[in-house]
Amino acid sequence: MITFTGKDGVATYRAITIKHGLKFYAKTGVKPNRGWTPTAMLRAAGEITGNTYKRGEYDRASADLQAWIDANGTVGD
Repeated sequence: MITFTGKDGVATYRAITIKHGLKFYAKTGVKPNRGWTPTAMLRAAGEITGNTYKRGEYDRASADLQAWIDANGTVGD
């Protein structure tokens, strides 16, 4: 079992969750839930990575999130 604690842990978990939501939407066209629209997911990815994403750039955003996770993420406890 992995536990993400503290501010860094929450940021890592958020990035992982958004990355998987983007990949899921890109593959199936189904939103992870009502609140996470494609625009909201891309906006949240941009808050983490510092990049701006246009509609349809789901693969780029998830790749950038993975790079951010690799560079800044915590592995959890």
